[in-house]
Amino acid sequence: MRQPPKDRPNARFHGRVENAADRCAHPGCEAPGEFRAPPPDEGRPGDRPPEWRWLCLDHVREFNAGYNFFSGMSAEQIEAAQRPYAGWDRETRAFAHSGADRPPRWADFADPLDAIGARFRRAAPKQRADGKPLSGENRRDLDTLGLEADADRKALRQRYTELVRRYHPDRNGGDRSHEGRLQQVIDAYQRLRKAPAFA
Repeated sequence: MRQPPKDRPNARFHGRVENAADRCAHPGCEAPGEFRAPPPDEGRPGDRPPEWRWLCLDHVREFNAGYNFFSGMSAEQIEAAQRPYAGWDRETRAFAHSGADRPPRWADFADPLDAIGARFRRAAPKQRADGKPLSGENRRDLDTLGLEADADRKALRQRYTELVRRYHPDRNGGDRSHEGRLQQVIDAYQRLRKAPAFA
């Protein structure tokens, strides 16, 4: 380990500032004040930030040894501060599930240029014209089959038949390289035909 120069015996200490103050702020100490410390609590001004004082190494060590974060706290307050999940028990805003925050309550805003609403319409997934709900899984299955959100039961059946013919080994001279894709198509169809939008 590298040793500090002989003319700077305290150079290795973190927070040391050379020539910060002529003398340590501790009464009667003639050593240079090279370490910053807050003033005693009784000397703090009301709403202003504290004025720092400068102490020598020995007196800043003494100050640090006497510091107690839990001073003035009750046993319950100390226990609450030491819990590993302290601060996480406060209620926070829920995360959105659709990729965008919930839109604001429109009664609270005047939006003549539609600057706020346009963002949410772009981020929101396309809804079906008939109003029937589509889950995230339903939307992924429609993507697998290459169908739009407004597809009906007839379009679903036609697309399924078309894709099965395209990927089935019997229609491809025994080529089994598309079996994984075929299984995805079958699974997507089986889920979609039972979904409320296609029932």
